[in-house]
Amino acid sequence: MLQGMTLVLVEDDEIMGGSLMQRLKLEGATVSWHKLARTALGAIRTPRVPVDAVICDIRLPDSTGEELFTELCRSTTPPPFLFITGHGGIEQAVRLMQAGAMDYLTKPFEMETLLEKLSLLVAGKSEDGFTPALGISPAARRVEELAQRAAGSDRPVLITGTAGTGKALVARRIHAASERRAAPFVSVNLAREGDGMQALFGSGGALERVGDGVLFINGISRLEEAGRSALLEAQEAGFEGRLIAACGPEIADIIRRDGARADFLYRLNMLEIPVPPLGTRPEDAAWLLQQFFAALNPRREAPLEGISPLCEEAVRTHDWPGGGRELRARVKRGIETATGPLLQVIDLFPEKLLEPEAVLSLAEVRAAAEKAHIIETLRSTDGQVSQAARRLGISRTTLWEKMRKFGITGKAD
Repeated sequence: MLQGMTLVLVEDDEIMGGSLMQRLKLEGATVSWHKLARTALGAIRTPRVPVDAVICDIRLPDSTGEELFTELCRSTTPPPFLFITGHGGIEQAVRLMQAGAMDYLTKPFEMETLLEKLSLLVAGKSEDGFTPALGISPAARRVEELAQRAAGSDRPVLITGTAGTGKALVARRIHAASERRAAPFVSVNLAREGDGMQALFGSGGALERVGDGVLFINGISRLEEAGRSALLEAQEAGFEGRLIAACGPEIADIIRRDGARADFLYRLNMLEIPVPPLGTRPEDAAWLLQQFFAALNPRREAPLEGISPLCEEAVRTHDWPGGGRELRARVKRGIETATGPLLQVIDLFPEKLLEPEAVLSLAEVRAAAEKAHIIETLRSTDGQVSQAARRLGISRTTLWEKMRKFGITGKAD
């Protein structure tokens, strides 16, 4: 997830710092760990290699994370900051985000949550120079790589994928990165046009308007024989623009059944970019959840505080038949109808109220209840493990073992 990334960790707690250091290295990151703000300042301001992100506790022995961030802002543009704070420091963390920091995490937190937030920060620029559009998974990055390659060519492109996978977005990415980016991008969606022939070839139609720009035909599998012939004739007559088309995965079945359509696509000599369904990319679903929440939540009269971990897990496991459009619609509705401070599973999936309850084993019920109780107790002690252990009536060592088992991170004291 963090392979090849350079991170700075600013954390004075030995146990938490060591735990974070070990896991970040396992994820493939190079980590520089500092326990004081003054040593971290130099490491971030004048690094030997560029820093991709900083993980910083707000409370430090010689200063605060806020003072460290403010000092960096006076002389440079800091890398993305992920602040770690207790529940009582949320107001301060929000203030830091308004000043330019990227995100914050409240204690106690699960390691997977921290890794996910970090992946969002370091994905600000992918290696190929594209900012992420579809997600942060290897599959999404592969699509971005193919899009960049297509941008350097002038051959027609065929983008395939299920509904809501971002095929039109990929087409626009290719246009924006190509030498034709100053020319028009003309889009025709044959699924929405009453008369596709008129929209493409009629007076004032797409072929007349595109010039030497990009003609994007969405739903090209719907193009009838007359339209296919007209498009091939335009190509042979010296069409100055570039064709990018999109269709669903059903194109393979259509080609097998219809030799004429197969011949049409072969004659176009198209580069193909397949976009995997969102349901097969859980990390991208979680990434899109964060993107949509960040964009839509500020529009709420009283913005929510965040997204519950169970909600994020539900998004990861949903199959998303409607792709990103379905996810955005659910997030928008969930934010509007949420009654608590956090976006919950029931806000995104209200239909679950009508489903029969799943039957869990006793072991699963006990583990879920134990984990939830530990998290709540740690939250009430601001992540202080010793205090939480006393309240739970167990030893500090036993609590650490249970936290490790459940992937919960706290603060040593």
